Amino acid sequence: MINQIPRKLVVVLKGYPRLSETFIAQELLGLEQAGIELQLVSLRHPTDNARHAVHDEIRAPVNYLPEYLHQEPGRVLRSFFKVMTQFGFFPSLRKFASDLLHDRTRNRIRRFGQGVVLAAEWPADTQWLHAHFIHTPASVGAYASQILGIPWSVSAHAKDIWTSSDRELADKLASARWVVTCTEIGHRHLQSLAPNPATVHLSYHGIDLDRFPSYHRQPSLRDASKADEPVVILSVGRAVGKKGFDTLLDALAGLPAQLHWRFVHIGAGTELVNLQAQARSLGIDQRISWLGAINQSEVLANYQSADLFVLACRIADDGDRDGLPNVLVEAASQGLPCVSTRVSAIPELFTDEQNALLVEPDDAQALSAALARVFSAPDLRDRLGQAAQEKVRSTLDYHVSIRQLVGLFEEQWNKTL
Repeated sequence: MINQIPRKLVVVLKGYPRLSETFIAQELLGLEQAGIELQLVSLRHPTDNARHAVHDEIRAPVNYLPEYLHQEPGRVLRSFFKVMTQFGFFPSLRKFASDLLHDRTRNRIRRFGQGVVLAAEWPADTQWLHAHFIHTPASVGAYASQILGIPWSVSAHAKDIWTSSDRELADKLASARWVVTCTEIGHRHLQSLAPNPATVHLSYHGIDLDRFPSYHRQPSLRDASKADEPVVILSVGRAVGKKGFDTLLDALAGLPAQLHWRFVHIGAGTELVNLQAQARSLGIDQRISWLGAINQSEVLANYQSADLFVLACRIADDGDRDGLPNVLVEAASQGLPCVSTRVSAIPELFTDEQNALLVEPDDAQALSAALARVFSAPDLRDRLGQAAQEKVRSTLDYHVSIRQLVGLFEEQWNKTL
């Protein structure tokens, strides 16, 4: 029952708020609506200029840890002196020393220092810690948990799983009370490393269907044959390597000259300038609109006005990859047909030819052929979009994942009473 759930819960986040992590924001709001009082702890200050409406609905206060220890030396030193009397401090210090042998980086030192500050500033009457992402936020959370003797849990997603070593993952899986992850491929991987696989749970986070209401899309008759009625292609995502936007630009440049299209990109990112330069060198920059980072309501309007959604995900050289990109779920919720790649959990949502078209990653020629096909077949776009919308609306309501999380908190909390 709700009254058995810990009334106060500390949630450790890498950065907050972030436009690219609406799935986390909607989860935080859902937990508050379930009666849990949250205290948010962020390792980094926000870098986005805009906010989503959901961020303004979350009541929880945010405590920002020192992003770099040298920036707030007095706060860090006071924290060390305060927690040195805690029973778990020296075991945590030994754990940090062991971790440092395997990860001789300033980042490791920073995470231990942030964990000490978190422990020193721990809010009164709070008996649970939950971290979002099993890499750096979980490191900070695990150190604080050990210092304080507070149980902890973690949500693992995508990059954090696949760019962490098996040793570090296994270590965190052993100390966390439970782990939840949002894709079957990630679930299997974490279970293979966990001392007790039953502590690893699968929960697709889904989307808030109230914010993405069912959209009765009028069938588009655009078939790319008329210059004044181009097919509108949309993609949403940070301009980073794993999103495969360079491959998508190559695919667009490879389309037959007689096809008329316009590409709209939403998102910021470190590679944006390079992608814009690539578009100019390919001679397609005049057909592209770069909208940058915009809020959720504006993104929704673009889903509804586009003819096709494309995301060319890949596995990056460092192992980074998406899980199940939220933007694919959002696009599908609006009946927008999708073309994407067979990477990570994307085939867990989409079946090729049934509710999307899927190609292999980094294959610009195959992606170009798939685009040309759907450009000239409005009826195919309509069929794929309707099937995708039905799949999302029947299986990916985020309220389901909130109920699963509430149940996990309740079950584990009761064990500590």
